[in-house]
This record gives sequence, structure tokens and C-alpha cells, in this order.
Amino acid sequence: MTLDQFRPHVKVYFDPLVRCAIRWKITPNLLTIAALLASLVAGILFFLQMTVWAVLAVAANAFFDAMDGAVARETKSQSLRGDFLDHAVDRYADIFIITGIFASGLVPWPIGVLALTGVLMSSYLGTQAQAVGVGRYYGGVLGRADRLVLIMVVGIVFILYPQTIYGLNLLGWLLLLFGVFGHVTAFQRFAYVWLKLE
Repeated sequence: MTLDQFRPHVKVYFDPLVRCAIRWKITPNLLTIAALLASLVAGILFFLQMTVWAVLAVAANAFFDAMDGAVARETKSQSLRGDFLDHAVDRYADIFIITGIFASGLVPWPIGVLALTGVLMSSYLGTQAQAVGVGRYYGGVLGRADRLVLIMVVGIVFILYPQTIYGLNLLGWLLLLFGVFGHVTAFQRFAYVWLKLE
């Protein structure tokens, strides 16, 4: 289901912004750091239960995360360092945002840990495929773009409907979904790479 496959289709909407960033000499690495800071702010705001502002910070993280790669491709300045930085920042962003949600007390910590491990393992196996010579693989049911969109949508709905459903609020159900489908995605990626190594 991953939304990452639709990135080429939204390129047309980013092109004017990419040209502005290039004109203003905003580098891909600067955009990556901006994404990191936005995720840190989102995590803190979720922890403080300031959900409206947290959702906006997640949107900023998603925006900067999309822009850094777009600017790098447009300026042909892609590099191994930039790629390495981007992946490291993405993992910290996942940690900041998810930890902020369950550390707030809105979600039981075991569900938060399940979500965090599912997200980190699925992401790890996507890049580990490249390390063993298969090439990056981001298949599976739940990618990073999916998670960011779901956090924003569910965060907005949670603001309007904070009640619990079968013992969990909507953020709790979201993190449970991240945990279950994160590990399912990790297994799918593991199986794909394992078969490729035969």
C-alpha cells in the first residue's frame, strides 16, 4: 500500500518550491536538518499533548523530507553522505515522533514500544537489503510516507474525537497498527531479500 511509489506523481507540485529553494541556495542537507528539527518539535508537542501543533510539525517534517531529495536530484548533488544523513535523520524522526506520542501517556508504553520496534525493523531491512547486494527494497504494506500521512490524519481526527474505542484512543490504535504492520512489513522485506540471496 506504500505511498512512496506515488512520489514521482507529486513532483509537478514540488517543482516550483524546488526552484525557489535552489534560487535561495538552500541545500539538500539543510532541508534534511530542518526535517530533523521539525520531527523533534513534533515529538515534544505530542509529549505535551499539544496535538494540533504536533500534527503541523509532522507536516513540516514530511515537507522537508520530500524537499531534500527533490532539491538534490534537481541540482544533481546527490551524494553518499547526503543519503547517509537522510536515512539517519529519518530514523531519529521516527523515534522522536512515536516516542513523543506514547511518552505523553495517551498510549500505553508497551504499544509504543511495539510500534517503535516495528517501524525501526521495517526501515532497517529496507536498507540492509542494499548492504547485502540486493539493492534497496521498500516494499511491504507500510512505508514511511504512509506513516506520516496516517499520523497527520489520525492526529486531526483525534483532536475532534479523543474518546477511547475498546480501551484505546485513536492514537493508541494508530501505534498498534504501526507495530503490527511494521513487523509484517519487516517480515515481507526479510523474505524478499532472503529469496533473492538464493
